[in-house]
Amino acid sequence: MLSARFVPSGHWIRDNLRATQAALAQFPGFAARYQALLQAHLAQRPSLQNSGGKTEQAESTVQAALREQVAGEVRYQAPDVAPVWLWLSASTTPVADRPASQKAAEASQQTAALKDKQRRRTQATSHEQSRNPMVLPFRAEAIMSWSEMVHVNRSTDDEEDGNALNAANDMDKLSVAPDGQTLASRVKFDLDLPSSSADDTPVGPGIALPEWDYRRAVLQPDHCLVQVMQAQHCAPFTPSVALRQTAKRLRRRLETLRDAPRAVHGQDSGDDIDLDAWVRFHADQLDTATPYSDTPPVYTRRARLDRSLATLLLADLSLSTDAYATPQARVIDVIRDALFVFGEALHAAGDPFAIWGFSSVRRQHVRMQHLKSFDETWRDASRARVGAIKPGYYTRMGAAIRHATLQLAHRPERKRLLMLLTDGKPNDLDVYEGRYGLEDTRQAVREAQAAGLTPFCVTIDEKAHDYLPMLFGQNGYAMVRKPQDLVRQLTQAWATLSRR
Repeated sequence: MLSARFVPSGHWIRDNLRATQAALAQFPGFAARYQALLQAHLAQRPSLQNSGGKTEQAESTVQAALREQVAGEVRYQAPDVAPVWLWLSASTTPVADRPASQKAAEASQQTAALKDKQRRRTQATSHEQSRNPMVLPFRAEAIMSWSEMVHVNRSTDDEEDGNALNAANDMDKLSVAPDGQTLASRVKFDLDLPSSSADDTPVGPGIALPEWDYRRAVLQPDHCLVQVMQAQHCAPFTPSVALRQTAKRLRRRLETLRDAPRAVHGQDSGDDIDLDAWVRFHADQLDTATPYSDTPPVYTRRARLDRSLATLLLADLSLSTDAYATPQARVIDVIRDALFVFGEALHAAGDPFAIWGFSSVRRQHVRMQHLKSFDETWRDASRARVGAIKPGYYTRMGAAIRHATLQLAHRPERKRLLMLLTDGKPNDLDVYEGRYGLEDTRQAVREAQAAGLTPFCVTIDEKAHDYLPMLFGQNGYAMVRKPQDLVRQLTQAWATLSRR
């Protein structure tokens, strides 16, 4: 009960007194028992007449504190006297907190902040006073010394450090320690967009799309702005020999599946019995109102049918794809290979398809990367755009799915597949992190299903079982356990879906 109320701030006795008072105020029935224990404990403590010097002063302070007869700051030396000999030592490290002077200084120096849009990990630390301040705590020639936080309370710099941003970029984790003072250099972390000269080319005006707010159960109209982007002057994509062999093998397999006859169920005559139709027929005969048929449709026959299938593949190109999937390749490299093989295989199958990538920076900048549309053939230009993909920003998945739904909903094919390739959860810099993003994505999937589409997700996220069943259903996703298998399993997933 007491531990649940204890919030350490570095003042041992004062924190425990505050926690004790709060516990007794909430549970007054313990007051009598607490007073009995307190009196028994005071009777066991050393007498003040038998102590002397600092020990007497500390013992007097402790006993007064136990009787709640102290006012103001309580100071004592923990190694000399302890209120209760239960702990190994009293904590003297305060909780990391920002002093008021630091907060005020931050407000006055907002305009001097360096802007950097990258999110970083932080670790709260505290200062430690060195007994010998003249000792250099690190080797200056060590190249990794930037990434090591040494607990030294240095004086505040008066001049701006031009290398502050470069140092932050080199660190895996930022150590934050309060000192009550301000620095001349500050770094504001966020994610910025490249300049127009270095960025891909926008295609057409932005498209306003809605977004689902689960907290109010409202579809917010025109809440997101989707901008189509296209890479210009892409270098020709040259796949490896192994990748070309994989594409050739899967292309032949899809050609075989395309030409193979299919089983047509519920026929009046055929080669095999359709067991499902047979059971339904006999169940209907139990109903006397159902007329008897001499030629019940309980057979299956194999025939070559005209396919009517359109597919749109949506690839997640967020910043997380810059991580390494294997010791030899990043996630974006694996996705690039998978998109290339997918395009080669579907081109051989002869079915219309489109390939898009997406990433986002908040709701007003959802980037849809045009790789191949339904109106163009799979050619060198499309392959070059696939070869030029690179890690983007964040993953506003709902807006991307809605944009893909608009394109597929107007296709004349009987069956329309919307396939999503991703490596993680939906997220963005604003409220899209967490449940908000998941709920909006689920709503976007429902809208796609209502439009007659078949959404399906292929992921390499090891934790996909925690959230994908909620978004796509139990049979609406496939998890690739080894990223290097994505190239093969993405096309195989499409082959399975196309024959359902």
